[in-house]
Amino acid sequence: MSSFIDFGAAKKLKDMSQNQNRITGLFQIKYPIIQGGMIWHSGWRLASAVSNNGGLGLIGAGSMYPDTLRENIQKCKAATDKPFGVNVPMLYPNLDEVINIILEEKVKVVFTSAGNPKTYTETLQKEGLKVAHVVSSTKFALKCEQAGVDAVVAEGFEAGGHNGRDETTTFCLIPNVRKHISTPLIAAGGIALGSQMKAAMILGADGVQIGSRFAATQEASSHHDWKNKIISLNEGDTHLTLKELAPVRMVKNKFYHDLEKLYETGRNVDALKETLGRARSKRGMFEGDLEEGELEIGQVSALIEEILPVEKVFENILKEYYGASVSDF
Repeated sequence: MSSFIDFGAAKKLKDMSQNQNRITGLFQIKYPIIQGGMIWHSGWRLASAVSNNGGLGLIGAGSMYPDTLRENIQKCKAATDKPFGVNVPMLYPNLDEVINIILEEKVKVVFTSAGNPKTYTETLQKEGLKVAHVVSSTKFALKCEQAGVDAVVAEGFEAGGHNGRDETTTFCLIPNVRKHISTPLIAAGGIALGSQMKAAMILGADGVQIGSRFAATQEASSHHDWKNKIISLNEGDTHLTLKELAPVRMVKNKFYHDLEKLYETGRNVDALKETLGRARSKRGMFEGDLEEGELEIGQVSALIEEILPVEKVFENILKEYYGASVSDF
């Protein structure tokens, strides 16, 4: 087991660009940076751009019909010769069909979330895939280790989208998970800057997963009005809600306030489901309805000021992370 805080992290950070750590070695990537498989953002353009810049790009299967997922995988393979993966939220339908497509298309990496890590891990690993699972607590990180996953993503409640109910922050979660498991650990939630990445590594993470910063990139498949909204957000503009259904962090827009009115009259699950309806997140993030749509983003959006190409995002993160110019590595 690792110590509570990895005081050898300084050397680990210095050597990272030239020597593999547990995450870069596991996924055969240059930098221990994984792009979150965000619904309505993470199509083949974003995933391939992240992979081409040395990270691990993930296609977000949660917002794709099976045929759309296959198309995105094929286009991603054509756009990069680097490793990439697929994120599979297990609260969505057609899971067996999705897994079969991933196997047929010979994807090498799968990140699963919102479900039991035992469900597909063994099946995927038998076919030679690497499997990571996303959790929001040490309790479930231990279950992941017992299930034999190749890596654990520990996500604090700062993160956007679906989240844990306990509201444990990333920088409380990471050292506690590190203390209890020996499996390679990826930190997620509230990470957009190189300094935040460095802090996560010092606390014991072997790599980071970044969502919100990649949501506001030119390559993200989300609507341009939504991207412009992201870069206008301030502290306090998002909130974790809908714990009675599936906890989700979203922007405080008209739809959010409609939900809050329901809470004032009681916690009626049926009323919440009726107000949520179908395709609410698509309406917001993909179609650009900033008032009636569900707008999922993390607290770190308050630090995001520009819509950038993925290449520039990597340059900024790595420059701050290493404390030197990227050309030096």
